[in-house]
Amino acid sequence: MKKIVFLGLIIVTIGVVCLGFGYQKSPEPNVYYEVYLKDKSLGVIASKDELDDYINTNGSYYKNKYKVKNVYSPSDLQVKKITTYDDKVSSVRDVYKKIADDSEFTIRGYEFKIKKEETDEEGNPTGKTKVQTIYVLDKNVFKKAVEALIETFVGKDRYKAYLDDNQVRIETTGENIENVYIDEDITFKETNIPVNKTIYTDADDLARYLLYGKDYDTSEYTVNAGDTIDNVAFNNQISPEELLLSNSSLTSTSNLLYPGQKLTIAETNPQISVVEETYVVEDIESQYSTEERYDDNMVVGQDKVIQDGSNGMDRVSQLERKINGTIVYVDPKGKETLKAPVSKIIVKGSKVIPDVGSTTSWGWPTDSGWTLSSGYVWRTSPINGRRELHGGLDISGTGYGSNIYATNNGRVIEAGYHYSYGNHVIINHNNGYYTLYGHMSRIAVKVGDVVSRGQVIGYVGMTGAATGPHVHYEIWKGCEYCRINPMSVY
Repeated sequence: MKKIVFLGLIIVTIGVVCLGFGYQKSPEPNVYYEVYLKDKSLGVIASKDELDDYINTNGSYYKNKYKVKNVYSPSDLQVKKITTYDDKVSSVRDVYKKIADDSEFTIRGYEFKIKKEETDEEGNPTGKTKVQTIYVLDKNVFKKAVEALIETFVGKDRYKAYLDDNQVRIETTGENIENVYIDEDITFKETNIPVNKTIYTDADDLARYLLYGKDYDTSEYTVNAGDTIDNVAFNNQISPEELLLSNSSLTSTSNLLYPGQKLTIAETNPQISVVEETYVVEDIESQYSTEERYDDNMVVGQDKVIQDGSNGMDRVSQLERKINGTIVYVDPKGKETLKAPVSKIIVKGSKVIPDVGSTTSWGWPTDSGWTLSSGYVWRTSPINGRRELHGGLDISGTGYGSNIYATNNGRVIEAGYHYSYGNHVIINHNNGYYTLYGHMSRIAVKVGDVVSRGQVIGYVGMTGAATGPHVHYEIWKGCEYCRINPMSVY
């Protein structure tokens, strides 16, 4: 009996011992973070905050360079929370080194996007949009830079008077700015900026970029005796206005230069379009016309002046639209004749209209009250944004549909449409000179017609590559398309 009890105790004891050693409590899973860069895993870390702190602590160079308090992880870095029973983790230091080798850390700032519709060579929209991105740490830097660019093209005092509603009231002549704005669509947002991007912290640096672009060269020019602002600009393939922008000592194209004076030569390449709309009232000299009379008793080629001409004066009011200082549209608002011009009368030795023009006497291609919106100068084209020699005169202000006149006797050799000149007429004056008249709304002559100076050959329009109604007027000397400055014959 004792043996049986003893054996039972042994069995129970063994069972308890076996059950006790066979039971183990399941371990708790670990919450870690897997780090991805450009969708590639860099490892698993125990703490996301520890990685952020490590990045910030080791970002002293960028903190000092940009005067910021914090440096952040790259924009393409992802940290995903994971639950795992695996205890193996990477050190934050090792993960940091992998990030630094393959990407750029970021700092907090603002991203400005400038959206501009692209156009073809004729100025027609292509349907495409060009987007430019600019980074700043303080959005006021961008605001101040844009204001500085506006002041550059509009004038600091004029712009302030416009903002303060303190412009001088026009009594007789003068001008008032009606509107100033940026033509592009500009948006911004606060974001993390990679430190390898160009980040502007100074408004003057950004304003310089907005005026000249990223890559621009400057050179120094030493003024020679007889130099003027116009010929210095022309010979260096920039416009007179660009020369003024790069030389603060010059305030007007009429400033006198002195031999030995040093001037900075730089081409502008504005990154945004500053639009200025201005109401202008000015007294403009109206050029007298030349009346030709024919006398059968005089030999062909003999001329006799029986009345000298004198110019008149018109008070003209216009609404001008400028983009970055260049007139692109002139809308005539009114014209008052203060003094009527007196025609010059020449008696010529035949009643037959010769097709040979004078080489010393030229008429004007438009009615009085005109504005020279662009001369024979180097400029940035308002149509396609490219540098070009503007090979003639753009004469605006007489209104859409107003008369265009032949400036000398000659024969029409071309009358039709051109992708750039639009409706245009070319006259061979058979004296070594040709003239071209572009952007007509309608042509009034045909090829082969003999025309006389002052004869209507078409009407002002804006066909072809034009931003507003005007006539593009060219004079060629010696051969077709051998352009000269038209003002050299007047």
